[in-house]
Amino acid sequence: MDNLEKDATSSDNADQAKGEMVELRGSYTEKEEKAVLRKIDLVILPFMCFVFFLQYLDKQSLSYAGVFGLIEDLNMSSSQYSWSSSIFYVGQLVAEYPFIYLMSRLPLTKFVGATVIIWGIICMCLAAPKNFAGFATVRFLLGFSEGAVSPAFVTITSIWYRKKEHNVRTALWISVNGLAQVLGCFLMYGIGKNSSLPIAPWRVLFIICGTITSAAGVAFFFLMPNGPKDAWFLNAREREVLSLRMAQDRDGGDKSSFSVAQLKEAIMDPKAWVVFWFGVLVCMQSPVLTFASLVIKSIGYTNLETMLYTAPSGAVQIFLLWIGVGLVLIFPNQRTLVVLVLIIPPLIGTVFLMKLDVTAQWGLIVASWLSSCITASMTILLSLAASNFKGNTKRAVVNGMFFIGYCAACIASPQLWTHSPRYTEGVITSIVTWCLLFVVVILFRFLCVWDNKQRDEQAASSSVVSVDQEVKLDQNGLPLTDITDKQDRQFRYVW
Repeated sequence: MDNLEKDATSSDNADQAKGEMVELRGSYTEKEEKAVLRKIDLVILPFMCFVFFLQYLDKQSLSYAGVFGLIEDLNMSSSQYSWSSSIFYVGQLVAEYPFIYLMSRLPLTKFVGATVIIWGIICMCLAAPKNFAGFATVRFLLGFSEGAVSPAFVTITSIWYRKKEHNVRTALWISVNGLAQVLGCFLMYGIGKNSSLPIAPWRVLFIICGTITSAAGVAFFFLMPNGPKDAWFLNAREREVLSLRMAQDRDGGDKSSFSVAQLKEAIMDPKAWVVFWFGVLVCMQSPVLTFASLVIKSIGYTNLETMLYTAPSGAVQIFLLWIGVGLVLIFPNQRTLVVLVLIIPPLIGTVFLMKLDVTAQWGLIVASWLSSCITASMTILLSLAASNFKGNTKRAVVNGMFFIGYCAACIASPQLWTHSPRYTEGVITSIVTWCLLFVVVILFRFLCVWDNKQRDEQAASSSVVSVDQEVKLDQNGLPLTDITDKQDRQFRYVW
């Protein structure tokens, strides 16, 4: 294993005393590492994928419910339906502030598991409201309860996987968004085909989704480990190998501490604010996912036909996402350039949504599929956030900044999608924000390259020789040192 230089000392490392003072020295074979990585992929990833699948299904269920009578049953206006989408993200935005703190203080997976159980119960309650006010209230609570999942999953990815593995693993749990789009359409189609239901089909959808989600939350709470020391699926040697491999990235794991100094560093870091704008700009297009089915229905298709023609958009999302993953594997040090390439297809689709006439039925359907492909670029942007920030609190804050931007965009953008069937204002906004994202990604690349160059020059002029270091483990079996990317001058940003 590469030698580790002594980490910078900091007053923020007082939490080190809470861990076990264990010397971390040793080596492992490539075969051992592959075996450990395979087990992590077979346990940790399925948990993340299934919960993220359910979260996206809950979000998209509003779109399916709108096609199957929600708007008529609750006497919603077009503006109120848009607010039904926005209010979810108001709840999620309100949750980000306390959840950033709680995720730094509590065992991460236990906290997330508890919120998943609660959100499943609330999802079932969406079947109960008789008017817009009641429905909007439950949607707000649903968004609040889901606020921990996405930022926590970025942190969990960085705890269990090395930087070079972040992009593929992030892509795996985000790609289930497309799968949820496909299976959700088929689920709604099956429910809608049943003419003997005692309640409206959209109410049945929410009950089914909520029940499955609560069950998944219970499994996540009890079976998802916090870190290597709690990894019930690894033996003692495998847990040691996992700790050693994570130490190579000079990274610690989930710690129950909150550092005010790291919070201040995150706020003063330009790259952190660029990550915030990633969240804003990539998610200004999100209403396409909710309103595309209504656009297809407005062309003249029945409810069931609309579900069938909406389903392929999820497959298109998955296809483009893995095109991006393949490009990152081919060009591993060019993630930002891959994002720029992935912006082009949905931008073209959005332009066609604006320009094509309603008579171009299949043209509009295909345009709606392309314009929905926001997860491909979002996946790599999240992997950049996971790979470029260190420190328990700083990483949680930066992840929270991304999702605060995400929520702000998802609150504002549906308000521009109120003039059916073409939603011109919303489509134009999507075109503008795709172009702005292009510029912001270039800015992030410049900041990372510039900072790495400064560190390389500093290292070249330094007379300090790296030496073996005694690395201590925390209660989860991960390196105990909790320093930030700014403090660790051997750390290099990826772009």
